[in-house]
Amino acid sequence: MTTKEKNFISVVIYIHNAEERIATFLEVMISVMEKHFEHSEIICVNDYSDDDSVHVIKKTAQKAKTASITILSMSYFHGLEAAMNAGVDLSIGDFVFEFDNTVLDFEHDMIMEIYSRALQGYDIVSAVPDRKEKFTSSLFYRVFDYFTDLSYKMSTESFRVLSRRVINRINSMNKMIPYRKAVYANCGLKTDRIEYKVRNDMHGKTDAREKKYRAGLAVDSLILFTEVGYRFSKVMTVLMMCMSIFMIVYSIVIYTSFHPVAGWTTTILVLSVAFFGLFGVLTIIIKYLQLLVDLVFKRKHYSFESIEKLT
Repeated sequence: MTTKEKNFISVVIYIHNAEERIATFLEVMISVMEKHFEHSEIICVNDYSDDDSVHVIKKTAQKAKTASITILSMSYFHGLEAAMNAGVDLSIGDFVFEFDNTVLDFEHDMIMEIYSRALQGYDIVSAVPDRKEKFTSSLFYRVFDYFTDLSYKMSTESFRVLSRRVINRINSMNKMIPYRKAVYANCGLKTDRIEYKVRNDMHGKTDAREKKYRAGLAVDSLILFTEVGYRFSKVMTVLMMCMSIFMIVYSIVIYTSFHPVAGWTTTILVLSVAFFGLFGVLTIIIKYLQLLVDLVFKRKHYSFESIEKLT
């Protein structure tokens, strides 16, 4: 007889037009939860699906005996991040599994392996497929890693488990979480990742709304959580200030060495000095905006991993 885990486990699944995969995926979740845990809940976040996903979930949920099944239906299409935030806020588990899609490309035992790793003192443990990343995803993560000072390397993740401690800390750090993985990497708690061999190279279908949302999310994340926008703005500001200085010197040389049209030198000097001052002000504004972004989205006042009392 298998001894079941006492921890309450929540499973949050993002669903958007997944009627072809959700039945099999949900059956696996029910089976694993009821086999290994005394108490568990499964929250299906329906992000405004326009297919039969909800009907399939209700039909599959009838197979559950001890696990609690909940459907959280969004009032309109929110996108992955906001929808998953709603699901996690609703969860009550000691540990919360986050499944960003319903692609079942891993062995079922991987769920318990991730959970066991979390019990070893890790607040966030992610499951990473060994498949080659898409070019766009790989480019995004490279740029993200290059323009941040995080030791945590971003990559494509299939799912992850969070402790209640990390959820409470994230909620205290941010009222709004625009990109969960970046916030998790910034929380200061212990994280780990386990790579698994892809069982079958499945890919979830994405519609036009999801593609547009992901593109916008990538741009927003780079601006909010990295120094891409600040460095680009700083380089362009310095470049334009140098051009203004060049025009000032050029207009003085023309005035002293040649005979320009009356008023030309004065006009160029006024415009060059004005642009130089304008870009100087923009540099200060950009720095202030970067500080605001750091304070609101990227950093908290202090961050620690643990407290150990020796006496």
